[in-house]
Amino acid sequence: MTMRLLSFILLINICFHINAQTLKDYLLPQPKHLSIDSGRLEKHKGAVVIESKVTQISKPILLLLNTFDQSGIEAQVMPIQAGYQHALLHAAETTDLSPQAYTLSITRQGIEIKGGSPQGIYYGLLSLQQIGRFAMDHGYWPTLYIEDEPDFERRGFMLDISRDKVPTMASLFSLVDQLAQWKINEFQLYTEHTFAYQNHQTVWKDASPMTAEQIKELDAYCRNHFIDLVPNQNSFGHMKRWLKHKEYEHLAELPQPGKTIWGMMSRTSLSPVEPGSLELMKELYAELLPNFTSRYFNIGCDETVELGVGKSKALCQEKGKGRVYLDFVLALKNEVDQYDRTTQFWGDIILHHPELIPELPKDMVALIWGYDAKHPFDTQCWQFKKAGLPYYVCPGTSSWNSIIGRNKNGFANLKNAAINGQKHGAKGFLNTSWGDQGHWQPISVSYPGILYGAVLSWNVNNNADIDIARHYAMQVLKDTTGQNGQAIVNLGYAHLRMKAPCDNSNIFHQILKRNKRSIKTDRWLKHLKESNVDASIKFIEEELEQLNNSAINSSDNAIVLAEMNQAAKLALHACHLAKSKLNTSDGYFKSIPSSEKQKLRAELQELIDSHKEIWLLRNRIGGLSDSAAKLEAVLRSYQ
Repeated sequence: MTMRLLSFILLINICFHINAQTLKDYLLPQPKHLSIDSGRLEKHKGAVVIESKVTQISKPILLLLNTFDQSGIEAQVMPIQAGYQHALLHAAETTDLSPQAYTLSITRQGIEIKGGSPQGIYYGLLSLQQIGRFAMDHGYWPTLYIEDEPDFERRGFMLDISRDKVPTMASLFSLVDQLAQWKINEFQLYTEHTFAYQNHQTVWKDASPMTAEQIKELDAYCRNHFIDLVPNQNSFGHMKRWLKHKEYEHLAELPQPGKTIWGMMSRTSLSPVEPGSLELMKELYAELLPNFTSRYFNIGCDETVELGVGKSKALCQEKGKGRVYLDFVLALKNEVDQYDRTTQFWGDIILHHPELIPELPKDMVALIWGYDAKHPFDTQCWQFKKAGLPYYVCPGTSSWNSIIGRNKNGFANLKNAAINGQKHGAKGFLNTSWGDQGHWQPISVSYPGILYGAVLSWNVNNNADIDIARHYAMQVLKDTTGQNGQAIVNLGYAHLRMKAPCDNSNIFHQILKRNKRSIKTDRWLKHLKESNVDASIKFIEEELEQLNNSAINSSDNAIVLAEMNQAAKLALHACHLAKSKLNTSDGYFKSIPSSEKQKLRAELQELIDSHKEIWLLRNRIGGLSDSAAKLEAVLRSYQ
């Protein structure tokens, strides 16, 4: 073999490797099996023949027709009889594949998709659309073969709409569009008080809640993307939004403050010994469930920390707290059964009573949640698996209580859940995004975690080590350079430079919430050092500058920049506050020089004003006053 020929072969191999890696940047989730050769699609005209009449197929087909056109290919949809012999793209069902599986083949002569069901065809079309974007950017369609199917049957995302922030319908539709692109097939809206129950206006009147008509509209929109909109109504704990009102307080386990494992609390849990507790939930289920077509229902029932402290204390001493908890959950399940729905419930409480897990009906689905990087999903999955109960693993984005993200923990938590869920055969993977303490973080901060959770739930092995920042830039921000995605992801690492770990939150959030305490003695704040604060300020400012100088081409580019600037500046304000307090003798705000106090007040007031403006770009006005009030409480502590 001549040296020239050897060099030519080496060049081809290098080009093939580069093209393969570049194409993989466009594919998300990464498929289970992908092989790429050196050929190109040579057919530039032909029919699109789809052997399926389900309406969900129409949207990706329309997008593909536009992609074909943009890449120089003339294509039109034709019936099977007329178009099969001249097909550019042929898609059909096959019994050889599982329902959500598909194969995708691009040869020089054309494109073929086979799906185990219409849903499988749909997923093949989504992957083809991503390849089409590569074709538009690079000028050709590569020849390749994909075999793909998900690791988890149910791949979900849950958004908290009860901690003040309820998105507009346009925002929800946009989110569904994005989730569908990543092959998510379950969506939940975590609800405490944000559904407009007809007889309970007192609870939701200031919340801009979801109405029955809006739920039906969103349900239909989700179905058109092969996404199951699962109703979610907490039904035991986390009922403060109800029980704080006079007409409901009689149903509380603790109408007056009592000592719990979380300290003094009241009115957060329904009392299982109050007959009206079950009657209330029956009424709510009767009004809520008919608006959903899903056969699942998440009744919540997590963190019932008041149970056994108040009205049910004697019963819990007699029967055991676990038994009292289980009896009430089963009473709720019995009501759900009347609507032919499968009951989902959070698994945290029953895990404290493992001897009762085998008594759970096998038609319930346990939701194992945990948000720490090292949460014991491994052992907890086994508890439900050995009892023969279906279950999901439920990690989270770690964006709540963080302002600009807590990505190291979040990404590790998501990966841990996916690995152990796959290992033990979990039925589903439900990524969660909460809004504790006012939902100060914008969704732009949460998107890296939403993305990573989605692709892990499709295929763990091939997606665990993806470049999250680059894919965030390409998939969400529509930028192939990756610069803006990297800046946003990096901002979610900024808190690490402060070297002050906090439980289920980051130090930026805690500096603001704990301002009344001394920065030199508080259990979390005392770890701060001025040099680390300075390093964090420098880092945040550099990443923010990179973001503001990058190209964001998504339709919401102006909103993304506004949201991220707000979040970064609020984190910077926390740094400024910390630095001022560190330079006092006792670490209290009162000891800061008057001129610095005034500057901090003015800075936070400006951020509160912008918080109110930016909130309305994606979200309803209901809940805004509650969220802003939590920032205004911080401002009052500056007096």
